[in-house]
Amino acid sequence: MSTRIFTVIAGSLLLSNLYGCATFDRCGSAGCTQDAKTTASVEAQFREHADLSPPNSLNVQTLNHVVYLSGLVSSGLQRDSAEEVAREASDGARIVDTISVIQ
Repeated sequence: MSTRIFTVIAGSLLLSNLYGCATFDRCGSAGCTQDAKTTASVEAQFREHADLSPPNSLNVQTLNHVVYLSGLVSSGLQRDSAEEVAREASDGARIVDTISVIQ
Protein backbone atom coordinates (compact mmCIF):
# COMPACT_ATOMS: atom_id res chain seq x y z
CA MET A 1 0.00 0.00 0.00
CA SER A 2 2.76 2.49 0.88
CA THR A 3 4.50 1.77 -2.44
CA ARG A 4 1.29 2.71 -4.26
CA ILE A 5 0.98 5.99 -2.37
CA PHE A 6 4.65 6.80 -3.04
CA THR A 7 4.17 6.07 -6.76
CA VAL A 8 1.12 8.35 -6.97
CA ILE A 9 2.89 11.18 -5.14
CA ALA A 10 6.05 10.84 -7.22
CA GLY A 11 4.01 10.79 -10.43
CA SER A 12 2.08 13.91 -9.39
CA LEU A 13 5.29 15.78 -8.63
CA LEU A 14 6.83 14.76 -11.94
CA LEU A 15 3.75 15.88 -13.88
CA SER A 16 3.65 19.24 -12.14
CA ASN A 17 7.31 19.86 -13.02
CA LEU A 18 6.78 18.88 -16.65
CA TYR A 19 3.82 21.23 -17.00
CA GLY A 20 5.96 24.07 -15.66
CA CYS A 21 8.66 23.42 -18.25
CA ALA A 22 6.12 23.39 -21.07
CA THR A 23 4.87 26.91 -20.31
CA PHE A 24 8.16 28.71 -19.81
CA ASP A 25 8.28 29.98 -23.40
CA ARG A 26 4.77 31.38 -23.39
CA CYS A 27 4.60 33.04 -19.96
CA GLY A 28 8.25 33.46 -18.98
CA SER A 29 9.77 32.50 -15.65
CA ALA A 30 7.22 34.54 -13.65
CA GLY A 31 4.23 32.71 -15.16
CA CYS A 32 1.01 34.16 -16.50
CA THR A 33 -0.74 36.64 -14.22
CA GLN A 34 -4.21 35.30 -14.95
CA ASP A 35 -3.02 31.75 -14.29
CA ALA A 36 -1.87 32.75 -10.79
CA LYS A 37 -5.24 34.38 -10.11
CA THR A 38 -7.09 31.27 -11.29
CA THR A 39 -4.97 29.02 -9.07
CA ALA A 40 -5.61 31.28 -6.06
CA SER A 41 -9.35 31.30 -6.77
CA VAL A 42 -9.57 27.50 -6.99
CA GLU A 43 -7.49 27.04 -3.83
CA ALA A 44 -9.70 29.53 -1.96
CA GLN A 45 -12.82 27.62 -2.99
CA PHE A 46 -11.26 24.32 -1.90
CA ARG A 47 -10.77 25.82 1.58
CA GLU A 48 -14.51 26.64 1.68
CA HIS A 49 -15.49 22.98 1.17
CA ALA A 50 -15.03 20.89 4.31
CA ASP A 51 -15.18 17.62 2.36
CA LEU A 52 -12.01 18.63 0.50
CA SER A 53 -9.97 19.55 3.59
CA PRO A 54 -7.25 17.36 5.18
CA PRO A 55 -6.56 14.51 5.36
CA ASN A 56 -7.16 15.00 1.63
CA SER A 57 -4.20 16.46 -0.19
CA LEU A 58 -5.09 18.56 -3.23
CA ASN A 59 -2.75 20.51 -5.49
CA VAL A 60 -3.75 23.12 -8.06
CA GLN A 61 -1.61 24.51 -10.84
CA THR A 62 -2.83 26.66 -13.73
CA LEU A 63 -0.75 26.89 -16.87
CA ASN A 64 -1.83 28.59 -20.09
CA HIS A 65 -5.42 28.80 -18.83
CA VAL A 66 -5.63 25.06 -18.05
CA VAL A 67 -6.20 24.05 -14.41
CA TYR A 68 -4.32 20.91 -13.38
CA LEU A 69 -5.62 19.11 -10.29
CA SER A 70 -3.55 16.47 -8.56
CA GLY A 71 -3.29 14.90 -5.14
CA LEU A 72 -5.03 12.32 -3.01
CA VAL A 73 -8.61 12.02 -1.71
CA SER A 74 -10.43 9.24 0.10
CA SER A 75 -13.43 8.85 -2.24
CA GLY A 76 -14.49 9.21 -5.84
CA LEU A 77 -17.20 11.61 -4.71
CA GLN A 78 -14.53 13.93 -3.27
CA ARG A 79 -12.60 13.78 -6.55
CA ASP A 80 -15.75 14.70 -8.47
CA SER A 81 -16.48 17.50 -6.00
CA ALA A 82 -12.96 18.91 -6.37
CA GLU A 83 -13.29 18.94 -10.15
CA GLU A 84 -16.68 20.68 -10.00
CA VAL A 85 -15.41 23.29 -7.51
CA ALA A 86 -12.40 23.95 -9.73
CA ARG A 87 -14.60 24.26 -12.81
CA GLU A 88 -16.82 26.86 -11.11
CA ALA A 89 -13.93 28.81 -9.56
CA SER A 90 -11.88 28.93 -12.76
CA ASP A 91 -14.52 30.66 -14.88
CA GLY A 92 -14.75 27.96 -17.52
CA ALA A 93 -11.06 27.07 -17.87
CA ARG A 94 -10.24 23.56 -19.01
CA ILE A 95 -9.72 21.17 -16.09
CA VAL A 96 -7.25 18.27 -16.14
CA ASP A 97 -7.94 15.99 -13.17
CA THR A 98 -5.27 13.53 -12.06
CA ILE A 99 -6.50 13.26 -8.46
CA SER A 100 -6.10 9.73 -7.09
CA VAL A 101 -8.50 7.99 -4.71
CA ILE A 102 -6.91 6.11 -1.83
CA GLN A 103 -8.98 3.26 -0.49
